[in-house]
Amino acid sequence: MELNAADEQTAVVSALCAGLLGSVNESLGAPMAPAWEAAIRGVPRHVFLPGTVWTGDDLVECSRETDPEDWLRHAYADTAVVTQINDGRAVEEDGRWASCSASAPSIVFRMLDLLDVRAGHRVLEIGTGTGWNAALLAHRLGPGRVTTIEVDPALAARATASLEGAGLGARVIQGDGARGHAADGPYDRVIATCSVRTVPPAWIAQTRPGGVVLVPWDSPWFCYGLLRLTVDGYGGASGFFSPHSAFMLLRGQRTDLRIYRDVVDDDHVPVESTTRLSPGAVAGEDWSAQFAIGLQLPHVWRTWHDDPDVEGVASRLWLAGTDATSWAAVDLDGRTGDHFTVWEHGPRRLWEAVEAAYGWWREAGRPGPERFGMTVTPDGAHVPWLDTPDSPVPVLL
Repeated sequence: MELNAADEQTAVVSALCAGLLGSVNESLGAPMAPAWEAAIRGVPRHVFLPGTVWTGDDLVECSRETDPEDWLRHAYADTAVVTQINDGRAVEEDGRWASCSASAPSIVFRMLDLLDVRAGHRVLEIGTGTGWNAALLAHRLGPGRVTTIEVDPALAARATASLEGAGLGARVIQGDGARGHAADGPYDRVIATCSVRTVPPAWIAQTRPGGVVLVPWDSPWFCYGLLRLTVDGYGGASGFFSPHSAFMLLRGQRTDLRIYRDVVDDDHVPVESTTRLSPGAVAGEDWSAQFAIGLQLPHVWRTWHDDPDVEGVASRLWLAGTDATSWAAVDLDGRTGDHFTVWEHGPRRLWEAVEAAYGWWREAGRPGPERFGMTVTPDGAHVPWLDTPDSPVPVLL
């Protein structure tokens, strides 16, 4: 018996979904819970993706209209796909940059597992995006149990249409996710699909005592980690980090600083020194070191400048305060062995602070993100700690 086009499409999607399940289970190291397996089968990912997506570091455009097979392949790969660029505006001089994405399915289900939803729970999601994550939650919990907030009107409208088409009963609110949505609360669980540098107080205030707030974490130094907070009922919350994830920042917490435009001035006369700490040790492949430095220096950001057009310098690590008043640059020049040239300007010695933060992390036994935690106090202070809340992490700048 020959299959018609609709049956062929269904068979292809079923096969791709089965392949995605296998990839996700392999990434998680164990089979996902049966309820989530039913959700991934019952809520096809491709239904929630726009007709054009962008893939890879170069943001290569892929259109369902011109290349349906490749588009469908990306829809069921265990990778993130960008679903909006430049906040939906025309491409600017700086080119394309990602402003919304559909997260890799393995991190989606890792977060859903950490969220630990139960029958009868009410969930608030911050960052609707495509609507797929809200759809999975609504499939699991049933109609009227999921409220999701999206700041971008175009994204909110598209997600609303997709969710209504799926008939899942999730409510989409277009607005500022940092404010939450008290009308549908209190919630048993709050989950953000955007990263934060501070947890908005509304998310804690709108969560029941004993409830969970799960957020991807970001510091200006390094975007990495998931923070799972348990709300204490007195206006605060506390919990551990775990590894994984790198999400786009909550739009209200974005900063737009550039070294040559906002920080370094031609009139600056920097102080020169040397260091034995390689810039690669603090801003390279060691993600645990970077995470720890970010907790200690929550107001310092960094960026690499490869081939800076300086004789003998292969690359340069720039550091700056988020207030743009102090900066430092450390050169990888290949000429001084285990010594590296440091240039600093401004009222604070940023590289000295980085050396202290890295030294503390080494003395602590090089802990990974899973040994760190955070307490958010009723007055909004964020207090990082190592292993237990009574062992605070030193915050240096």
